[in-house]
Amino acid sequence: MNLAYRDIRHNLGRFFLTCVGLGLLLSVVLAMIGIYRGLIVDALTIARAPAVNLWIVEAGTRGPFAEASRIPGDVREAIARIAGVSAAGSVTYQTVEAKHQDGKLRLYVIGYEPTRPGGPPEIDQGRGISRNHYELVADRTTGLTLDDRIQLGRSIFTVVGLTRNQVNTGGDPVVYITLPDAQKLQFDLSPPAARVQIARGAGGANRDTVNAVVARLQSNAVPDAVAEAVQRWKHLSAITQEAQEAILTRSLVDRARRQIGLFTSLLLVVSAVIIALIIYTMTMEKLRQIATLKLIGASDRTIIGMIVQQALALGFIGFVIGATLIVNVKDYFPRRVILEPDNVAVLGTIVFAVCLLSSALGVRVALKVDPASALGG
Repeated sequence: MNLAYRDIRHNLGRFFLTCVGLGLLLSVVLAMIGIYRGLIVDALTIARAPAVNLWIVEAGTRGPFAEASRIPGDVREAIARIAGVSAAGSVTYQTVEAKHQDGKLRLYVIGYEPTRPGGPPEIDQGRGISRNHYELVADRTTGLTLDDRIQLGRSIFTVVGLTRNQVNTGGDPVVYITLPDAQKLQFDLSPPAARVQIARGAGGANRDTVNAVVARLQSNAVPDAVAEAVQRWKHLSAITQEAQEAILTRSLVDRARRQIGLFTSLLLVVSAVIIALIIYTMTMEKLRQIATLKLIGASDRTIIGMIVQQALALGFIGFVIGATLIVNVKDYFPRRVILEPDNVAVLGTIVFAVCLLSSALGVRVALKVDPASALGG
């Protein structure tokens, strides 16, 4: 006879509700772990999208994401001629708000040259940009669909392709347009402001400005050596892909990452304490029954097995409920939630260990029960 099963069956409703409560708590822990991982992935998405090895930005800056950077567009040709560079492309980055369906969309606009590095990593639906002007590739999270028309600045763009999981560090969805359109959107002044500049004699300013040049290197090239050559001869800053990713994770999202990590650790501690209290309370409620078992000759091993099995059953069922819940609702979060199998496995191991440790508290109380107390009033 399995005493743990019989006891759970006797109080099935209360035990199940306890498992549900624990499952909800563990789902929050899993959600925080997923948000933490999603924050890191979102921070690196734009930097990894072009699949390049080198970022050339304004001298003395760590742009184009951590700091503002503006360099002449013709720098691309000089970079392309450096030994070890197989391809180079100019890119611009900017955040805009656009009207769409009686509302506003906050978009992260990337301008690139369609035949060069810097564009979307893949097209999920539709096609890439094939015209020089007024075509757009959007991430699915924008809510845009193929053939939708949206106004950016003073121009109307048509959605010709859709991509997936392309967002910036703030979670804003990405749209891709051609470099000339992006430069016009970023650097063109409104008509009144343009007239003021013309009146001041500054109307002929060069608009061929970009935020960065991205370079893809040959397989035998050393990124650090090429970066050193760029900085020495071109008087620019050159950042390797590894360094760019380090800047993003340690600078732009470092505080948010640490805060979420601290909150996740706090939730794990709270979960451990709650599991321990639940198991202790379940044991205290059965002290008379445990005394009766001892009185009729049940061994300590049998009593210990009952408490440990109940603790493991509580943790396992609660963990399954929590994991099932978060897996089914994670796509509805406003930011990306990423749950890797190793994260789920680690949390499951932690819950298993906590249940074992918590059952030790209940076992200690149970072993101290006097069998004679079963005869008391």
